[in-house]
Amino acid sequence: MLDTDTKRRIDTARDILVGKVPDPKSQVEQITIALIYKFMDDMDAEAAELGGDRQFFTGEFAKYGWAQLMSPSVSGHDLIDLYGKGISTMPQNDGIPVLFRDIFKNAYLPYRDPETLKSFLKIINEFSYDHSERLGDAFEYLLSVLGSQGDAGQFRTPRHIIDFMVEVMRPKKGEVILDPACGTAGFLISAYKHILRNNQDSNNSSTLTPDEKGELAKNFKGYDISPDMVRLSLVNLYLHGFTAPSIAEYDTLTSEDRWNEFADVILANPPFMSPKGGIKPHKRFTIKAKRSEVLFVDYIAEHLTPTGRAGIIVPEGIIFQSQTAYKDLRKALLKDSLVAVISLPAGVFNPYSGVKTSILILDKVLAKKSDTIAFFKVENDGFGLGAQRRAVLGDDLPSVLEEFKNYELGITNGEDVLSEEFGVSNPSVLVVSKEKIAANGDFSFSGERYREDRTSQLNKWPMVELGDVCEIKSGGTPSRSESAFWNGTIPWIGSTVCKDGYVMQAEEFITEEGFKNSSTKLLVAGTTLIALVGATIGKTGLLKFDSTTNQNVAGLYPKSLNELDPNYLFYISQCLYPKFLTLGEGKFRMANLSFVRSQKIPLPPIAIQQEIVAEIESYQKVIDGAKAVIDNYRPHIPIDPDWAITPLVELVKLSSGDFLSAEMRKNGIFPVYGGNGINGYHSEYLFELPTVVIGRVGAYCGAVHLTEPKSWVTDNALYVKELLQPIDLKFLALSLIDINLNQYAKVGGQPSISQSIILERSIPFPSLEIQKAIVAEIEVEQSLVDANRELITRFEKKIQTTLNRIWGEEQKPSLEPDTNLQLTLL
Repeated sequence: MLDTDTKRRIDTARDILVGKVPDPKSQVEQITIALIYKFMDDMDAEAAELGGDRQFFTGEFAKYGWAQLMSPSVSGHDLIDLYGKGISTMPQNDGIPVLFRDIFKNAYLPYRDPETLKSFLKIINEFSYDHSERLGDAFEYLLSVLGSQGDAGQFRTPRHIIDFMVEVMRPKKGEVILDPACGTAGFLISAYKHILRNNQDSNNSSTLTPDEKGELAKNFKGYDISPDMVRLSLVNLYLHGFTAPSIAEYDTLTSEDRWNEFADVILANPPFMSPKGGIKPHKRFTIKAKRSEVLFVDYIAEHLTPTGRAGIIVPEGIIFQSQTAYKDLRKALLKDSLVAVISLPAGVFNPYSGVKTSILILDKVLAKKSDTIAFFKVENDGFGLGAQRRAVLGDDLPSVLEEFKNYELGITNGEDVLSEEFGVSNPSVLVVSKEKIAANGDFSFSGERYREDRTSQLNKWPMVELGDVCEIKSGGTPSRSESAFWNGTIPWIGSTVCKDGYVMQAEEFITEEGFKNSSTKLLVAGTTLIALVGATIGKTGLLKFDSTTNQNVAGLYPKSLNELDPNYLFYISQCLYPKFLTLGEGKFRMANLSFVRSQKIPLPPIAIQQEIVAEIESYQKVIDGAKAVIDNYRPHIPIDPDWAITPLVELVKLSSGDFLSAEMRKNGIFPVYGGNGINGYHSEYLFELPTVVIGRVGAYCGAVHLTEPKSWVTDNALYVKELLQPIDLKFLALSLIDINLNQYAKVGGQPSISQSIILERSIPFPSLEIQKAIVAEIEVEQSLVDANRELITRFEKKIQTTLNRIWGEEQKPSLEPDTNLQLTLL
């Protein structure tokens, strides 16, 4: 159990760093490095007290010892230099084990503020070396702040899900256990603890022999593509008793170096996201694919020993995607190794991602004995599915674990697990024959597909009019001439808020008097709003607070919450949009409440509605997360204080572009650049090679663009005419963006910026090699941002597909005019 003092120290250390090191992963790395640095000195002190020799801080490294850092005579700037050099040169310390050299690989101090470092090291000084489970738990708490690892779509697996999967796998002593995307080694440590617990006598003393203990540590292996994750894994395992952990920096999907290494148990939560253009794997995979989730599952299945088994967390695409690679993978798994699929709730990875996941259970021995697959559905994993993930009652995981063990035992004993006599007590468990799964050729691993009582109803829900199941109200507008009616405390909104999303705030407020003296009505939170007029007609909004509206909005709320879910009503109402577009033209379109009441929607049972909402919201969370990445991402160059800060006048010469009329921009194949980027194409070009363009006047003053080869720059922009020193153009563009040139523009009439003002600015100017390395890193970041754009498109299609499935093709609204509709004015 994590003690309060240790937790407080870790939290304090993070609080000290947050101003200088805002990224949680970087905070964890800095605390990790500092703790290990301190522990090495503690181990030296302990060795000296016992009459032994110091091992870590000896020879030329003695000057970096902890006592020297804590000395009152060391100034702030000397402390920066001493500690910075200490951590960065530790990999060259031949007197320490390779493990520690690996931990300090690429370590550096990312800030130069003496007061921050002093305060930080003072907190670290309160820790003392303790090779106990308590310190390992403390480090796991530190790792818990990571949440989303960010790179390649990885998300830290919740501890209770890790432990559940380990209990399903039941690893044993003597077995080789692998995680090929190990992150911080959570699966490996949980498996290690499981083996220790299951090799104890009645007095809780270990029954493992010294040889078995030594062999046990060697049997745990992990790979990760990220050197940062490798470092954290090494520390985590070391603090849990592994003196020489086997963790490799390794690209599981593109390298063949470890292809011939196999494992008895594989536990993994592989990355979900593939870079733009896909993965380019080597040729030894059985399944030909470019998606990381497909390749990882294939890798795991192929690297089990003949008696091996695996637990793999996978995104829903693996379960039902229809592309060839996904179907080929499912076919291979069905044939050789799959025994069960465990569906997890969509919020398991909240607040970092709402992605829906399942666990694939592979067992090569069990799969050969069975002609069936078991499907388990976890509705409640013991935590609420909101952002806070608070503990709740009704955890399904223990019962699912028990049902899986019963199913496993039934197969082992040769029982007919499809028979009614076998049965299971959990209604969320379904056993399906492999023949049925393979019947239609898509090999779907979705348990819901095989529940006959559900599929028989698909697209056959009764259609009901909104007026029969909803209270439908509209609002009004208090007199604008009465000042006493306005600027009150009651929210009042109009049709422009309807954008098929949540309505979070009002722009105007009315008074109690205004409310009483108008036809507006109070609508409660959870009401679906539908715009009745103009450009937004038919668009919806889900009201998240009590509010009034004007007459251009209809508010819909269920008459019975046992019959109609408010969130389902909101989503299904979006499908009515085509009907509203049949009413007139453009801004003259207008609907009334009678029209709204007459619209029909499919009405499944309330439980099905809630499932639909959960599915759509899981997709929407992915969309929201991807949009947050796009909205918040800004390419940034981290500045090393050792770099020269150089005025632009020493680096480049600028010139103004040439005039090009709007008419001349209409034809041609060569891009025309102004302050806002490409704004036309011309039949000629000014520049053969790329250059950097800076907006000179107007709304885009100071905007920076890197041109394509063979382009034209207009007189609304400046461009880099000549490079006076070696500088990468992409690095230059990023540096200019970092400066935010717009802040230096002259204001008056319209903003403008001159060559002289720009050339007076300075930018960091490292070596060309470092410039290119920074550009390469930012390009990787930007490719991930682009992948998020693709993610938004994909998941918006998923939402539409879900809604279409509920309507059915015959019932789905279309843009065809409805001749039975009669429009009456409000």
